Amino acid sequence: MLIACWSAKGGVGTTVVTAGLALILSNPRPDGSAANQSRARREADPVQTVAGGKSLDPGEVLIVDLAGDIPAVLGMPEPTGPGVADWLAAGPDVPPEGLARIEVRVTEGLAVIPLGSQPLGHVARAEVLAGILGSEGRHVIIDCGRLDPMAEPSPSSNTVDEKAEVVRVMVSSATQSLLVTRACYLALRRYLRMPVRPSGVVLLSEPGRSLSSLDVEAVCDVPVVAEVAIEPAVARAVDSGLLAQRVPRGLARALLRAA
Repeated sequence: MLIACWSAKGGVGTTVVTAGLALILSNPRPDGSAANQSRARREADPVQTVAGGKSLDPGEVLIVDLAGDIPAVLGMPEPTGPGVADWLAAGPDVPPEGLARIEVRVTEGLAVIPLGSQPLGHVARAEVLAGILGSEGRHVIIDCGRLDPMAEPSPSSNTVDEKAEVVRVMVSSATQSLLVTRACYLALRRYLRMPVRPSGVVLLSEPGRSLSSLDVEAVCDVPVVAEVAIEPAVARAVDSGLLAQRVPRGLARALLRAA
């Protein structure tokens, strides 16, 4: 399955949601211990069992980082080697198998292809990338970051924003496209200008907002598949670099619906 997480406005939590989904799908236990898998299911750990008794089996997961913040959120050392942007820039001279060589292992069952050092571009090559990732035998989750509205080519340069086009290609190619947003008037206003529509919404909920999840569904015309409360435990896990070691239970419970 190819899942794309994206937002219409920066700073809404897209990277944390991407990392949380990946950890839930890959990690048999919050402490990463495979020996405790069966006991975890019996004990109905929220990272293992969806409400209603449906078991969520762990598997191999790959995160493709188009925004550049996944390593920091997962507490990884900053990658120094090539990344997905470098693979795109290299063109057809680099075979599809080259993607495996730039993966960075995070935990058992979870790997990351970092952004890399090149500017994100090469739209035609992005379509090739989308096909490769879509045929993967494991879960692939793309942190697309902010998706900008499609801009018309400049009359003087006849060029388009290649970064925005690459992100659009990946979002459009995904099996599951998740808009990550807050119940924010400005974010929803920008969403209406987007060139694509999601299959579902992950809503970051915070006290004091006038708009509800029903309002968000009405504006987006798709269901809210997960509602994540903004809570200090998640911020502490990210700030301390410990998110990959243990997903906060509130975040896990909320994202199980989207997973």
